[in-house]
Amino acid sequence: MSHRTFTITHENLLDVLTNTIAVGNRLVAPVRRGKKLFFRDVQEVQSIVFDFIQSDESPKDLVFPRVEPMLAHEYNAGNVYLIDFAEKLQPLPTILFGTRPCDAVALSLLIEFFNEGVGDPFVEQRAENLTIISIACTRADSYCFCTSVGVSPNDSRGSDVLLTPIDNDQYYGIVLTEKGNAFVKKGGDNFIPSEPKDVAQYIVTLREEFTPQEITQRLANAFNHPLWMDASLRCIGCGTCTYVCPLCSCFDIQDEGTQTKGVRLRCWDSCGFSLFTLHTSGHNPRHIQSERWRQRVMHKFSYIPQNRNLLGCVGCGRCSRLCPADMNLKEHLCTITKEMTEVKADR
Repeated sequence: MSHRTFTITHENLLDVLTNTIAVGNRLVAPVRRGKKLFFRDVQEVQSIVFDFIQSDESPKDLVFPRVEPMLAHEYNAGNVYLIDFAEKLQPLPTILFGTRPCDAVALSLLIEFFNEGVGDPFVEQRAENLTIISIACTRADSYCFCTSVGVSPNDSRGSDVLLTPIDNDQYYGIVLTEKGNAFVKKGGDNFIPSEPKDVAQYIVTLREEFTPQEITQRLANAFNHPLWMDASLRCIGCGTCTYVCPLCSCFDIQDEGTQTKGVRLRCWDSCGFSLFTLHTSGHNPRHIQSERWRQRVMHKFSYIPQNRNLLGCVGCGRCSRLCPADMNLKEHLCTITKEMTEVKADR
């Protein structure tokens, strides 16, 4: 489809979002909860936060909830009854508004991952009912490094509509998909057709610290490097980095219940946990934290590129901002690049 472009005022955008709720859609947008910023269901558009760099959690649980029932069973009078929750899901049409481009890219990659091969009916149904309205980044902080991992502050991948704040309390928008076209169409005259604009002056400039190819090549020689031990000394294995990451997809399956009834749950998991690789025999192939930290970095920047020709990171910086031990992933990747360059030069 050809990409429609438009402008809309902030006031008219709020009117569109208000009408989105009024007609029965679910609206999820960034809101404050104390000092933190989360994507939550919104009933009053005045609660939406527009001026922020990044939310504290990603919106990935809209397609991949942190805990969800998959199956339930009950044994009664000699009969076994099964409930397949994928058949009963029926997610509401959902508008995800205000996400940053890095999160939209991450959501598209996460959905693609879960739908490879047979496909995941839970993720698939939620993705089909999800429309993503992203807002390009006009600000960044020291934790942001999207340009170093092949993403940009106004990346359009994964978004159905991409908005850019411009002059006079307005947004310039581009419609990228049929879902986005349907959203704009429902907004009627609030969206004013516009000629394509060069929005570079409004987008934050973010220096590239390294390239995806560079970090992947350096990691190919880094498996036994002492930097893993040095970097992991602060790590407490809490899993925060995994839980706030928009692309981490590891999960565990738990069965809860009794002899007569129970439920099977899918729950987020983390490669940073000591039990993540614990075998039934008691052996743990990654028994110390440095090996678990190495696995996290290697998985995102070496193994995924080898297997899927893309990185497992979009440079949102959440893992570093929220780490209670102040482990900074961007700084660590820069160290890897520098250390491995030096090792290579000495050979």
